[in-house]
Amino acid sequence: MRSVFPYPTLAGEVGFEITGASLDGRAQPIHMISRQERVVAFHETERPNWHEGRLDLRASLPEREIASGTWSEVACVAVATEGITNARTVARLSKGADGNWGGSLTLARDLYRRRAEVQLIVVATVDSTPGRMIAAAEMSWIVDFEARTPIRQRDLRINEIHFRDGELEWLRPFKDSPWLIETATGDTPTVHLNLGFEGLKELLDGGASTAEKVLRGTVAAQIAAEAWSAMFHSAVSDLEVDDDGSPQWPDGWRGVVLRVMLPDIYPDLPPADALFEANSCRVEGSGWHELQSRIQYAASRRARVSRHLGAAIRLADRAEGTRV
Repeated sequence: MRSVFPYPTLAGEVGFEITGASLDGRAQPIHMISRQERVVAFHETERPNWHEGRLDLRASLPEREIASGTWSEVACVAVATEGITNARTVARLSKGADGNWGGSLTLARDLYRRRAEVQLIVVATVDSTPGRMIAAAEMSWIVDFEARTPIRQRDLRINEIHFRDGELEWLRPFKDSPWLIETATGDTPTVHLNLGFEGLKELLDGGASTAEKVLRGTVAAQIAAEAWSAMFHSAVSDLEVDDDGSPQWPDGWRGVVLRVMLPDIYPDLPPADALFEANSCRVEGSGWHELQSRIQYAASRRARVSRHLGAAIRLADRAEGTRV
């Protein structure tokens, strides 16, 4: 959520990206860094026992506003944190001749366990008080210490239950549905899989043939797409707004879903403007129907529906050719 400070802060946009990464001095392949997902996959299958990882960062700040402000001793710092280990690493970036800020952030492997969040913060001396935060990048990065591919995975709770005969009575009217997505309660969205839907559990649990693998991938992608769409609707429906009507970024998974999907929904808008536009469509009704198509596209892209559906179509074509 947006914070309010009792002193002047930057109004301009602050952005940053991770441009390179290395493990124990060995450069990581560029495909281990996803600018779209804003994720670094810090896992080397042939080198699992590394000790030190380094991230190369580049940041952009509203320099004209900084130059005309009342603050002094402006500094740009990158901060990596992980809640499960309570680890925290800070690195200071330097301003280059091109106006951008750059530097590196070194992470010790024994301090982190799974996933670290990297944020960019701008601090300065304000009203004679040093070290006050005057801005922060809206979008953070994730460093995944266990993943081989840079995907910003979100944890979904999977609940296998018989819709008709299970203990959750509210699911019984949906006994013919293979699954339902629940986002209204709890801290984690839940996918309810209907054990009463014949063959669903067996399909998702196993099957080694090519056809079974392709079908399983297609079904899983469809579930994921519906989950992304449901989570986005839940997140945008629960937005809080400032006194001037500007929506605030929510905490937890709702904030993550919005930050991940909005660039696909409004690719030409910066994050804050995209959030404002989505909230305006919801509140005013104008453009809400058009927004649904954008949400569907973004959810399908997140779930890689096109890739799995394409594989299923190619498999069907080959099967048809064999019969002929």
